[in-house]
Amino acid sequence: MKTTLGMACMLALCATGTARAATLDIVKERGVLQCGVSQGVAGFSAPDDQGNWTGFDVDFCRAVAAAVLGDPQKVKFVPLSTKERFTALQSGEVDLLSRQTTWTLSRDVDMGMSFVGVTYYDGQAFMTRKDLGVKSARELDGASVCTETGTTTEQNMADYFGANGIKYSVITFERPDQTIQAFSTGRCDVYTTDASALYAQRLALTDPDNYVVLPEVISKEPLGPAVRQGDDQWFKIVRWTLFALIEAEEIGITKDSVASLMEKGTATQKRFLGVDGEAGKELGLDMKWAGQAVAAVGNYGEMFERNLGTSSALKIDRGLNNLWNKGGLIYSPPAR
Repeated sequence: MKTTLGMACMLALCATGTARAATLDIVKERGVLQCGVSQGVAGFSAPDDQGNWTGFDVDFCRAVAAAVLGDPQKVKFVPLSTKERFTALQSGEVDLLSRQTTWTLSRDVDMGMSFVGVTYYDGQAFMTRKDLGVKSARELDGASVCTETGTTTEQNMADYFGANGIKYSVITFERPDQTIQAFSTGRCDVYTTDASALYAQRLALTDPDNYVVLPEVISKEPLGPAVRQGDDQWFKIVRWTLFALIEAEEIGITKDSVASLMEKGTATQKRFLGVDGEAGKELGLDMKWAGQAVAAVGNYGEMFERNLGTSSALKIDRGLNNLWNKGGLIYSPPAR
């Protein structure tokens, strides 16, 4: 989800665009990765009744912890609102932001942060009650729409509805839980945000089957993790952890096969797992960093299927988030 530029460069760190110290050294000395996540979005990052965090974004945090510290449990999850997330990263409160955040030019240039890649290709959509009989967003003339403040969903709506001659009213809230509560109690006819979040929020409704996500997607929302600018080593560690999860799926390495493939794998698989080569040394990590990440959370496809895919409660088709050789956009640069 995109956030407006009003928050840009609130801190001197943003203005200078430099990190204050080597993040890898800080994380190793602390012994814990501090990872910024959402305040609770099913499938992406949410705590259970015991406070255990799960989800797609959570798994990425655990993969980085496994690569850097050798232990996926050495993560402190910091729940952040849409307004808090950038300040928390800029100030050093978190080492990594893994929180359904859209990669945009303004954020990459003006916010003192760098996106390491795309973990999920998303777009803004609309959800409404089935009993309204609406089949398309073009049928929403006169509707009231709930959304979160501090994002560009309002501008996207204005552009889309304006282009289609649709009249509407908007009601904004600071947090997703407030928005879904208002929607569920009938304060608005429509809820709009990223399609992935709508699928997640739909599960929080009393009877999810009474609601439908409309087919139109009105924006490009490439979601991905971000780090502070100015620390190239940390940027590359987090970026290549993402690429490692993708490459593992490409070359057939799964969570359960890491150990056996270190002995019986192909030459490509053994290089990936650190049996041969020096990729870990180049990043300042253990030789087996990539295998540690995959052993912790599985490859990209396993992460997607477990948290978001047809085996999960959300049941989202991979679509654009499939591998490049299966009709999707997910692609890892070659490691060599």
